[in-house]
Amino acid sequence: MRTITIVADDKVGLLADISYVLGKAKVNIESINGDVVSDKSVIMLSLSDAHRGKDVLEASGYKVAEVNSVVLRLKDEPGELARITNMLSQDGVSIQNVHMLSKNGRETVISVSVDKPKRASSVLREYLVAGEQRI
Repeated sequence: MRTITIVADDKVGLLADISYVLGKAKVNIESINGDVVSDKSVIMLSLSDAHRGKDVLEASGYKVAEVNSVVLRLKDEPGELARITNMLSQDGVSIQNVHMLSKNGRETVISVSVDKPKRASSVLREYLVAGEQRI
């Protein structure tokens, strides 16, 4: 069982659509956790087949974060990305990729794929929206 994270505009019926897409593809939801950040829904799913689930959700237009990633909420200010990447670097965590998932002028939500997600979650716990600590 692996975990994926979806970030989408918060709207009525969002979870119904996501669960329909997964059900149609015969991917079972093992656990679910959701948060609303500004106008975005951040939904973490543990799935019976995370790779297939990721593929069918992306084909349906959803942004799906990497399996070994943490989703972070940062202030939308100069230097915030430098602050968190420096924290990871100093703790020996290698960044594999970064995706900006949403930005509203006050906050930025990013997904950071790392080689050590548990360590990254611990180091960045004050910024954490979704990641290893909730799996």
